[in-house]
Amino acid sequence: MRRIKNPDLAQLLAQLRFTPKKQRRKQLDAAEKLFAIIDKDREYPFEFVCFRITGFHPKGEAKQQLIKGDELTNDLQLFISKLSGQLAHPTSEQNQKVYTIEGLATALDVSTKTIERWRKRGLIARKFIFTDGVKRLGISQSTVDKFIKKYPSLITKARGFTRLTKKQKQQIVSQARKLSANTRKSRYKIVSEIAAKIGRSHETVRYTLRNYEKSHPDKPVFMRSGGAMSPGQAAELYKLYNQGVSIAELMNRFSRNRSSVYRIINQRRAKALLAQKIEFVASDEFLQEAATEKILAKPIDREKRSTASRIRPLESVREELLPEYLQTLAHAPVLNRQRELELFRRYNYLKFLACKGREGIKLSRVSGANLTKIESHLAEAEDIKKMIIEANLRLVLSIATKHTTSGANLLDLVSEGNYSLMRAVEKFDYTKGFRFGTYASWTIAKDYARKMPASVAKEGKAKAAWLASIERDLRSTTAADVVAVERARQSLAKVIADELDEREQYVILNHFGLAGSPVQKRTKTLKKIGEDLGLTKERVRQIELVALQKLRQCVSSEEFELLTG
Repeated sequence: MRRIKNPDLAQLLAQLRFTPKKQRRKQLDAAEKLFAIIDKDREYPFEFVCFRITGFHPKGEAKQQLIKGDELTNDLQLFISKLSGQLAHPTSEQNQKVYTIEGLATALDVSTKTIERWRKRGLIARKFIFTDGVKRLGISQSTVDKFIKKYPSLITKARGFTRLTKKQKQQIVSQARKLSANTRKSRYKIVSEIAAKIGRSHETVRYTLRNYEKSHPDKPVFMRSGGAMSPGQAAELYKLYNQGVSIAELMNRFSRNRSSVYRIINQRRAKALLAQKIEFVASDEFLQEAATEKILAKPIDREKRSTASRIRPLESVREELLPEYLQTLAHAPVLNRQRELELFRRYNYLKFLACKGREGIKLSRVSGANLTKIESHLAEAEDIKKMIIEANLRLVLSIATKHTTSGANLLDLVSEGNYSLMRAVEKFDYTKGFRFGTYASWTIAKDYARKMPASVAKEGKAKAAWLASIERDLRSTTAADVVAVERARQSLAKVIADELDEREQYVILNHFGLAGSPVQKRTKTLKKIGEDLGLTKERVRQIELVALQKLRQCVSSEEFELLTG
């Protein structure tokens, strides 16, 4: 499977997975417009790429590595393909004809290889769901018309293509054998040189030589190269491997045996891992005996999906806003406190193992099995990260809706909030015992406050009070079923009425916000409760502790957690 080479662009694609569909469609259009203006001979900072696609500047270090234009073109093509795959629509819903790659080749009377070359020139393909129900790359009629209008000579030249004669094939074989014997160029370079000389495509020459070698196994065209491969050749080999080229094809193309090809690939994989930034929250339990068996004992399972009722706390959001996104949130997983702790422990331990395994990497003698193990740890950690993010997407929307009164666009707030949520997952210290919802809420709210214009940002006590309310108001409503919460609240209220005296009831109900709704709890400080009852703050605290001890003996752990947060 082809992968996006640039890690920043790959990470951006992963982030967009959690963006509302309406926003992703805009970002897909923006990516296609960016693809059309990329110059292969120039270099581009990732900040420019990110801003053109999302409208946001990326977070992180100010100095970013430049991306070569040709590499950016290849990555953007794959970026567009994968992003459109998330948004694929049936071709029957399109108001114009949509061709498959093979269908367009037939319609224009050219080869599919020619269509692939044209895609690199700007013929953009998106993924659609065709009439057979299969999702595959397709090219719309309007896109084809634009490309033909822009490159009329390419179409004419392709349609005028003639097959190689027997004499021409013999000349290609002769030239390749001569170059192989007299130079140290790789098979790929020799094919490219011949293709340029005779005015044929690289693939035409390559297939000609490959077919000859199959027909004449006793008359090899290429001499086996010796010595070390140059850095440029190694980089090209690894690039092709990541694009899905088979090992057999790489052996042929670079005139190397299987072990040599794997050695070069593994060295490049090792360098990529050594250069990768891996951060984790350390814990003493990672160093304990049998930590792996304890933490990784059970395979990670996807959480049960919630029902549509889970979006009820967000009924205040107008129906016309984010309808598709709300449907996505209706199927978000649900994490209780224990499950959340397990996931964060496993997430950080996997990255700890990856860092530990990386310490043993030696470029002079790379173990493919060790690299695979490290990569699998990082891949599982990334899956857990996505699971946690999905479980907290509603938290972002809940906070974002509170900022729309300042004039900010809800879609932009949700997208920005999702980025803040992702950073919160990476930085959250689960060992301190706090709920992730509390930490994420503060992170998102602070990012909003920092980005919002001073003319609309809330100041002073009002802002501080709102931020403080997030800690309690959103933590439970984003991680539990609303119906179940309401039942637990009613059960808890009955126990409080039966087991506590009037003064204890007043303290518990008001301090823990049980007098309000599940979404907007109305809480009072111990000092304010003391003023209401004519008691000191310390006395109110003593009453609260006594009341909690009574409740702990007669309520379930879920109900007590609902009470104390």
